[in-house]
Formats: sequence, C-alpha cells, structure tokens
Amino acid sequence: MNASTTAPKHGLAEAGFQPPSADWTIDQGWDRYTPAEHATWKTLFERQSRLLPGRACDDFMSGLKDLPLRHDEIPHFEQLSDVLEKRTGWRIVAVPGLVPDEVFFDHLANRRFPAGQFIRKPDQLDYLEEPDVFHDVFGHAPMLMNPVMAEFIQAYGQGGLRAQQLGVLDQLARVYWYTVEFGLVQQSDGLRIYGAGIVSSATESVFALEDASPNRIGFDLERVMRTRYRIDDFQESYFVLHGLDELLALAQIEFKPYYERVSAAPTLVPGDVLPTDEIFARGSGRYHAAKRGKEPV
Repeated sequence: MNASTTAPKHGLAEAGFQPPSADWTIDQGWDRYTPAEHATWKTLFERQSRLLPGRACDDFMSGLKDLPLRHDEIPHFEQLSDVLEKRTGWRIVAVPGLVPDEVFFDHLANRRFPAGQFIRKPDQLDYLEEPDVFHDVFGHAPMLMNPVMAEFIQAYGQGGLRAQQLGVLDQLARVYWYTVEFGLVQQSDGLRIYGAGIVSSATESVFALEDASPNRIGFDLERVMRTRYRIDDFQESYFVLHGLDELLALAQIEFKPYYERVSAAPTLVPGDVLPTDEIFARGSGRYHAAKRGKEPV
C-alpha cells in the first residue's frame, strides 16, 4: 500500500509546528535533493510505469505523458506548474507535509495543489503514512491535466470550507477519498484506475483491479458519503464511475440536502454491500478477513 493520504490534509499544526508562511508554502529546495532521493524517485517511477499501462485510465496515461516528468529525477514544481497552468489553470505548491484543513481547502479552491516536497526512504517504498512528493506529484498531477478533474478538485476545495462550517467534513472527505484518491472508472475496454492513492502504489494497482477480495461498486453519492474508509490498508470496497464526466456533475451539486439525509442515516463500514448497490464485482473479503484472523461469512 502507498501513502495513507487523508482528505483533507492535516497534522503538523496539531504537533505545534510553526508554518513558514500563512499558506504553509515553502520553497521546494530542488537543489537540495540527494542522489539517493533521486534514485528513490527513479525506482518508484519505473515500477509504476511498468505496472500502469492497461490498468490506469486513458486520461491518467495521457497526463503522465504530457507532463515534464523524468524517470531519473524528482520533478521541478515550477516546470510542472507551467505546463499544468496552461492546460487547466492549476499549479503545484510545495508544503512541508500535512497542512491544516482550511489551508488545504483554500489552496484547492484557488487551483493550487499542495504537494509534500520530501520523498520517502528506500525502506518505505510500499507504505508511508504521510503523502510525499511521489504520491502527490506522480499520483495527482497527471489527472489535474484533465479539465473535469481540475474542476472537481477546485469545487471540492470550495465545498470543504462550507462542510467545515456545517460540521460534516467527514462526509465530504469520503467523497474525495473514494474518487480522487481511490476511484475506479469504467472505460470501453474495462475497469481502470484514476485515484492517486492507487496509481502511486505498486501493490494496490494490482489489488484494486485484479484481486478477488474487494468489492467494486457503482458510485452513488449518498452511498459513498455514508461509507467509512481504510487509511491503514487496501480498501475493502472501490467505487466505480461510468465515466469521468460524472465528477463534473458532482462539482455542480448543492451538497446541503445530502448532508441532511446522510446525517440521519446509519454509517456504513468499508466492506458493506447493500441490496441497492450496482455490483461490478462482489468481493470475497478474504484479504481483510485473513488479517482479522477469520474467514469471511
């Protein structure tokens, strides 16, 4: 599994960290990356580049090709941003790690994607609690080249500020998690990955599409808003869009009535399957059952 990326991002503030600026941005410090850090990027980049053809959606692969991403060095955020801004108006800004919710939302609402400028250690290739430059740039930037995703993430930032005021941030966070981070999409040639948490992870790139254990369920907004997610392991359920254009419809929805209905409904655990679900694949549940030490019912 790759970086455990919560939505929204937070953390350093609670630890008493003093931000270098009001918006928490810092200089990327590209010249300070070591050869070992560039080598870690290379290992991750080449591994995912081999795995993703035929697994990642066409829009991700197109964005990956069009961005100035080299296999052998950590990218320059300014160079990435110049290309992104021309395509969809987005820029990548460096931050020291997880940032407060309101800072995260404000950046997204203004088409700035905050990216951790550090890279994981060689012994953390498959799991990292805090999202690093590989997750944030390799995972997210290619989809930000897509106008629909660009619009959706900006709308999420705007909606996050409102959800925070209403005290329903957990419900909106689940939408981000099951789309931007761990979403699947139906293409004419089969299910494909578009979520950054999957495309930046070697093991989950395979598990999400090919393992018999997880459920693959048609995306339904209220259903997703009710469903808790895993931050410590592979997902027990993945939600599938029929096309990325569904995100554009989500970006235009008035969420307040949804919050009211979801608040009155029971919360669902990650592996639940409902009679009303559109089932792309009913999972066996064996992976998580084995970790809990019991066979699935």
